Amino acid sequence: MRTEPDAFTPFADDATVETIGGLSVENGTLAIALHGSLDLSRDKAGLERARRLRTIAEEIVAVLETADLPDEVTRTASNTRKVENPFA
Repeated sequence: MRTEPDAFTPFADDATVETIGGLSVENGTLAIALHGSLDLSRDKAGLERARRLRTIAEEIVAVLETADLPDEVTRTASNTRKVENPFA
């Protein structure tokens, strides 16, 4: 889990990744992707993870509510970037 409470700003960049347990929240300027799994156990650690998940979700909703949103974002070649294959 990250240490700075304001390090993840939804839709601010295409690089920030927040990890909660086994769940990765990948920031993007057009979309935010969630990958992995998250166990919310009935203990203090589970409560901490649940609160972090809630905070991130509330931050995402707040940004979306203040934006002039299109009906749907279409990803095209102009709004995606090609990344070199590090294994090639």
